[in-house]
Amino acid sequence: MSMPNQTFRTRVSEGLQDAYRRNVVGKVQDYFRAMRNNIFEELGNVEEWRERAAQIRSHTIENLDAYLEMFSENIQKNGGHVAFAADAAEANRYIQSVAKQHEVKTVVKSKSMVTEEIHLNGALEDIGVEVFETDLGEFIIQLDNDRPSHIVGPAMHKSKQQVAEIFSKKAGETLPADAQELGRFAREYLRDKFFRADMGITGCNFGVAESGSVVIVSNEGNVEMTSSLPRVHVVVMGMERLVPSWEELDVLISLLPRSATGQRTISYATAIHGPKRENDLDGPEEWHVVIVDNGRSKLLGTKYQQALNCIRCGNCSNVCPVYRHIGGHAYGGVYNGPIGAVITPLMENLPEWKELAFASSLCGACTEACPVKIPLHEYLIELRHDVTETSEDTWSERMVAHLFGTATAHPSLYEMGQKAARLPFLSSAAGPMKAWQENRDLPEPAKQTFRDWWRQHKGGER
Repeated sequence: MSMPNQTFRTRVSEGLQDAYRRNVVGKVQDYFRAMRNNIFEELGNVEEWRERAAQIRSHTIENLDAYLEMFSENIQKNGGHVAFAADAAEANRYIQSVAKQHEVKTVVKSKSMVTEEIHLNGALEDIGVEVFETDLGEFIIQLDNDRPSHIVGPAMHKSKQQVAEIFSKKAGETLPADAQELGRFAREYLRDKFFRADMGITGCNFGVAESGSVVIVSNEGNVEMTSSLPRVHVVVMGMERLVPSWEELDVLISLLPRSATGQRTISYATAIHGPKRENDLDGPEEWHVVIVDNGRSKLLGTKYQQALNCIRCGNCSNVCPVYRHIGGHAYGGVYNGPIGAVITPLMENLPEWKELAFASSLCGACTEACPVKIPLHEYLIELRHDVTETSEDTWSERMVAHLFGTATAHPSLYEMGQKAARLPFLSSAAGPMKAWQENRDLPEPAKQTFRDWWRQHKGGER
């Protein structure tokens, strides 16, 4: 990941001014929440499922070294190649070397946020390789030179009219803003790319340690084409995406679509066990699995370790009131919403991403919605504490903290401050709270303070 060019304040301001996106995100959040609630009721005791899933993820992360070794050995037994990459540069160098070795000219890609994280497309283009995204949302984003705005709905922020304009530029003719027509164009355009591609690159929802298998879920069917038609298949996965066995996978894969999109089950669940074998009709001749660290190991053994339990369902964004208003681009990183606000500063550099810890109302909706029970809002509080410990505050921040500390230590000053807060100058958009009120409403002070109420009803000062 890399720091965006715009400041957090600018990104938030732009997000708030995008009326279409705010309207769409609100509707999608409401829809997903209703779907999720209905589908989860079918499971019976939802809390038991969440607890079991949390135990599986915590156990796997606590024993990650052993499961990574088992996973790696089984991949090689299956005829695959394994590479461990400490950072983005190492992962990109390995994949570039595979592409050069096989004289790859064209790559098709599917279902991989890690490749966004390591900027793989740019690395392949640097050596003259054409890269085509094949997930519909990612395809739209790539043609528009944009960035994903949601973990499972990367093009959620674009209207049909905008997609029609984007596709029309590529088609060289005006396409109607009709979902079926736009889908038809994408299928026909990408079909040729699948058959021409020398290499397919996918992500990985889960790696099964006991068998050395990679499991990918999708709703479009393009994963199967990407992983089986080209002669080389490369899987790029975060080091934490493991489960011990198929039994544990069953629990997590039952929760993933329900949490992500409110679906009872996913359309396609593809399990890949290695390259094409002697009697197989299709499949790649060579299979590589690149396991990426890129900052994840910084969380191991820390109070934030449970953040690695994330299964990338995006449900924390679906319930977050802050995401609803500012959108995914405001977070600046590949991973947005509450989980992005937690893992981006931890995997990268906390002082550079310190604003993300404050992009939360701390309402706890994200923690309640997380299928693997990551304490997201509690982590955001911890991060705020860490920010104050590690960052050099500005003069104004130090002065505000000093004044607040002095006022709360002296009851008479605190009461004077309460009365001052009711002055029109202080509470107006032109007063010292102007910056606060640019993007938020300042709550009106209560007409009667607790101290006044106490004097009135209990008599005297306590």
